[in-house]
Amino acid sequence: MKNTLKKLLICAGFTLLATGAVHAKDEVKKAPAPAAASASASAKTELLDINNASKEELATLPKIGDVRSDAIIKGRPYKGKDELLTKKILTKDVYNGIKDLIIAKQKPAEKK
Repeated sequence: MKNTLKKLLICAGFTLLATGAVHAKDEVKKAPAPAAASASASAKTELLDINNASKEELATLPKIGDVRSDAIIKGRPYKGKDELLTKKILTKDVYNGIKDLIIAKQKPAEKK
């Protein structure tokens, strides 16, 4: 009887350990990945409006200095940020570097 009880307790112990390990493994899977957290944080960052930004604000963008800031301001208004390419204000390389940081907001329609 002692051997049977001992075997039963050992089996029960292994079962509890295995179950705990499975649950711990599930908890690890549920934890958000750091890359996902940083992506959502960057999505919350406010975009710079190329139709209203000052020269100084535009110059803070990567590869945009005084000359390109002046060109962006001179080309206003923009219906969409992609007009920086179609109007040949920026090269594709420079545009690709800032496209996720900018937006071209439109003025609200005037009421009659």
